[in-house]
Amino acid sequence: MTMQKEFLQKIEQKTAVIGVIGLGYVGLPLILCFAEKGFTSIGLDIDLKKTEALMSGKSYIKHIQPERIQKAVKSGFFSATTDFSKAKECDAVLIAVPTPLSKNREPDVQYIVAACEAIAPYVRKGQVIVLESSTYPGTTKEVMIPILEKSGLKVDKDFFVAFSPEREDPASKDYRTETIPKVVGATSPDGLSVTEKLYQQVVVRTVPVSSTQAAEATKLVENIFRAVNIALVNELKMTFMKMGIDIWEVIDAAKTKPFGFMPFYPGPGLGGHCIPIDPFYLTWKAREYGISTRFIELAGEINTAMPDFVVRRVMEVLNGYGKAIHGSKILMLGLAYKANVDDDRESPSYHLIDELEKRGAAVNYNDPYVPIIRPSREWSQYAGRKSVEITNKYDLILIATPHGDYKKIDFASFNVPIVDTRNIANHSLSFVHQA
Repeated sequence: MTMQKEFLQKIEQKTAVIGVIGLGYVGLPLILCFAEKGFTSIGLDIDLKKTEALMSGKSYIKHIQPERIQKAVKSGFFSATTDFSKAKECDAVLIAVPTPLSKNREPDVQYIVAACEAIAPYVRKGQVIVLESSTYPGTTKEVMIPILEKSGLKVDKDFFVAFSPEREDPASKDYRTETIPKVVGATSPDGLSVTEKLYQQVVVRTVPVSSTQAAEATKLVENIFRAVNIALVNELKMTFMKMGIDIWEVIDAAKTKPFGFMPFYPGPGLGGHCIPIDPFYLTWKAREYGISTRFIELAGEINTAMPDFVVRRVMEVLNGYGKAIHGSKILMLGLAYKANVDDDRESPSYHLIDELEKRGAAVNYNDPYVPIIRPSREWSQYAGRKSVEITNKYDLILIATPHGDYKKIDFASFNVPIVDTRNIANHSLSFVHQA
């Protein structure tokens, strides 16, 4: 029996063992989907606290309910461990690890390298190894495969390799892991067929492409599209504010056009692990081919400058009330990068706190989803800070994240200067100021 047929048979009989490396916002919901479909699923992560929490039925991601984890553990189909030798037991290994940028905005693939090196000693014949981490076109072939082949085995002869970009939308009410089509690219037709079959067990449909590079590029195009359009509306916001025009009113009117327009909304800057980062993976790779990606770079300049724009706006508003930013007490509403999630990665709120405090302001924050700031690589100085109660005992309130909880607040009773970056407060109130 061929390697391809043997794997397909295991999938059909549900005897295939699925491994997922990286149990974060992408890896955890993915592995739970496989466990819930009756596949023995092994989660691998370097963080012992995470694996122990999962095995005791606890969730460290707010929108993933503990009951779901408890049910998966109780079923016997799910387990989590820091023992990467368990990769040898897996028929499929899916890698979902972070891909940040360096300080010079160059791809940092150290986590992909580390994951591949961790499983390389345990690669065996018949396995399918899939990279899900967002990265530049060529990573699968240029970085991943050479490490895996140190096992002495050869790709497409002894094991299959593919790329299938994650498309998670944390806390979304409209889209879940299972309902989002999955793009798949592999290094051979047989590899593509087995990878498609694998994902078809848990997602609504698969979208095959001709190569791993095409699949890698697909993910970048999706996020570049968003980054460029968000930069556009951020620029329009600053322009229209000077003209006395409300950008939110304009967008609401424009989106009534049933064709040729898609609404994007301004904010205090980009956040999350994808949109602020992924475009620069392509920018870096394009330089290898002598190409300057000017749209991407310009969008990056506009989006990364938005926190500075908001801080200037805060200073203007305070000045209008006869107050200097130095010594002012400011309450920032929202630390997470998007509404109704506990994900604060790359959040512009951290930049806002940093810039405001550099100018002498005393900044507190409130976020019902982030009750305490967790340690991070970039903002370690804020670790341990706690969310405070929302009161009007501040010189200014800055709305940074459009959490549903904030939309229920009657800001009319506050009578405190409010700088609103998310169009939450009633802009007809004299003390509410757009930013």
